[in-house]
Amino acid sequence: MTRRWLLAAAMARREEFRWAICSETFPGKTFAEICAAARRTGYTGIEIEPSNLSPDPAALTATERQSIRKTMADHGLAFVGFHSFLKAPAGLHLTTNDDVVRERTWKYFASLIDLAADLGERPLLVLGSSKQRQALAGVTPVLAASRLQEGLARMAPLAAKRDVTILVEPLAPYLCNVVNTIEEALRVTGGHRHVKTLLDTHNTAGEALPVADLIRKHRANIRHVHLNEMDGRYPGSGSFDFAAVLNTLREIHYRGWVSVEVFDFQPDGETVAAKSKSHLDALIRRMKK
Repeated sequence: MTRRWLLAAAMARREEFRWAICSETFPGKTFAEICAAARRTGYTGIEIEPSNLSPDPAALTATERQSIRKTMADHGLAFVGFHSFLKAPAGLHLTTNDDVVRERTWKYFASLIDLAADLGERPLLVLGSSKQRQALAGVTPVLAASRLQEGLARMAPLAAKRDVTILVEPLAPYLCNVVNTIEEALRVTGGHRHVKTLLDTHNTAGEALPVADLIRKHRANIRHVHLNEMDGRYPGSGSFDFAAVLNTLREIHYRGWVSVEVFDFQPDGETVAAKSKSHLDALIRRMKK
């Protein structure tokens, strides 16, 4: 462990929440530059889209994995885990009627469990991947959800062995036709200890409950939080009630990571990261008054 990593860890312990940001916030940068920008804008954790590391992330060698791990530590960042992790290589799909593609995808999923474990301690695998899980022609959403559940049951022992937690992400109905609420996510987890869910603020579009009630109801199974406006912009650029989210997380003594995950990087990633953190810090200050 480097001195910078230890200082960042100490800072994270002093803060009420552990703040992370997603790697694709900084398009066009090398991974080292991404880490530098994340740390410079006030984050202590990095959540990685694996395609930012390689066109075929699972093929990374042991030496390359160690180098990535060292880069994060050198910049004082903890590895939070992966999201959008089936984007690369192309051609993967979890619920298709094509048995060969489906089996290849679940095998690749298993290899990413190992990759995540090689990069950090107790990492998360956020299973969003709308295009790789949605019900395609000839597959109903019910059948697709069933195939997700079957596949996750196969992945759970592998995740447990490597101390990785898979998180089934509910996606807004306009993004995907499979698993749109936390209730639906929990149905496909199978109750496995290493398969849980998360809260993503812009994906609450399909929920009936207000966000605070949603957090309270599912507090035992929410192991991660993504913050973004309902249109995918950065926190503070719209009207989402992030104060309600943070106050309720404080109320339930949430101790997981809170990641900023945005989909609009204008005017540039570093400005987006800094403005997000500034807005969230201001909300925390008001909570403490």
